[in-house]
Amino acid sequence: MAANLSLRPYQRTAADFLFRRDRAMLLAPVGAGKTAATLTAMAESEGRWLVIAPLRVATSVWPAEAARWAPDLRVRVAVGTPNQRVAALYDDEADVVVSNYDNLQWLADHDLSSFTGIVFDELTRLKNPSGKRFKALEKVIKEIDVRWGLTGSFTSNGLEDVFGQVKIVDQKLLGRSKGAFQQQYFFSFLRGNYVEYEPRPGALEQVMDRIKPATYVLEPGVYTDTLPPLHTVEVPLTMDLTDYETMRKNFVLELGNDEKAIAENAAVVTQKLQQMASGFVYALETHWQSTHKLDALADLLDENQRAPTIVWYQYVAERDELMRRHKGARDVRDAGAIDDWNAGKVEALLAHPASAGHGLNLQHGGCRMVWLSLPWSLELYEQAVGRLHRSGQRHDVWNYVLLTDKTVDHKIWAALRDKKSLASIALEALKC
Repeated sequence: MAANLSLRPYQRTAADFLFRRDRAMLLAPVGAGKTAATLTAMAESEGRWLVIAPLRVATSVWPAEAARWAPDLRVRVAVGTPNQRVAALYDDEADVVVSNYDNLQWLADHDLSSFTGIVFDELTRLKNPSGKRFKALEKVIKEIDVRWGLTGSFTSNGLEDVFGQVKIVDQKLLGRSKGAFQQQYFFSFLRGNYVEYEPRPGALEQVMDRIKPATYVLEPGVYTDTLPPLHTVEVPLTMDLTDYETMRKNFVLELGNDEKAIAENAAVVTQKLQQMASGFVYALETHWQSTHKLDALADLLDENQRAPTIVWYQYVAERDELMRRHKGARDVRDAGAIDDWNAGKVEALLAHPASAGHGLNLQHGGCRMVWLSLPWSLELYEQAVGRLHRSGQRHDVWNYVLLTDKTVDHKIWAALRDKKSLASIALEALKC
């Protein structure tokens, strides 16, 4: 079966790597063309394929990319009502059936014996081997010999994440038991009432060496040479820190009208502090303390002459206030919003990285993004940035990060940079 477009050399190498292996993982930066390479390998292989992906990727990306890279493959999407899913799953004329991770337990109740191969898109969704999704999937894919996993980084939130992702593809690489994996590669210690694990010296390199034969790594230099530059700009902001410091020290803030914002523990207070760094705090109602980030965003939009911009938010209150203040704003989940964005018709596209950070092709609609507030997850951050900084982008990408001085904003930003270092070391260890 022939594709109607030509792969880049590195994508062709990745497709060949998958084609030659029954159990394999493709580790490549967001936007590098993992889907195109995988579809090419699928089209050149015999059999019927099941693809598991995040919902928006399953419904929007795989059908569109298949039409471009493997037009002879007949694709059905198994989402929606139970009857719609069953019709797609058992469609004998479908070469590829795509479903989403939320349907894993539903899939576990059905016969998957007609599939000769399975692809896990965004493999990090299966990092927890004790989760219900993982266990449900593990039971029903025992007879599926070909398993390929696609991911941007195994180690975005730590070395522990690697085990589950590798096990679902090939448990021979790191073994069957996470406990044995932790015992071999980690020190354990008590922190309060919880057991935490710290990698032993050299553990990262040892783990990467174990999985290297089954892993294709796209070296960043090869990939980034094909993209325009990414400019990340830290935008320092100030606000009155009186209420912020009260919450930080006392875990409680008086809001007036006998209402209080209360943090039950250190984890909750950190979340409250991030909200306050963005200008508000949740209690019984949403209370806005400061508009410094919203004002800075408005200034950025004006300075860029209202050019199309993605605004990444973390909290519903941020989105609601953005919708109120910016009449040209659209939520990425709105019907037609993605098509309108890519057509250049949306001034501000509002998106949460957990719902829009994976798989969506947004590079055609603009080249600017602003982080109103940051995620703690490096994976979410990198995937979100990769919605614009990816293959097909024709302009320099501008990535603005709004940081309130002397607040938790800077700690989150530093944590993302630290996790980036871990991911970089893992990449180096996997290179041939």
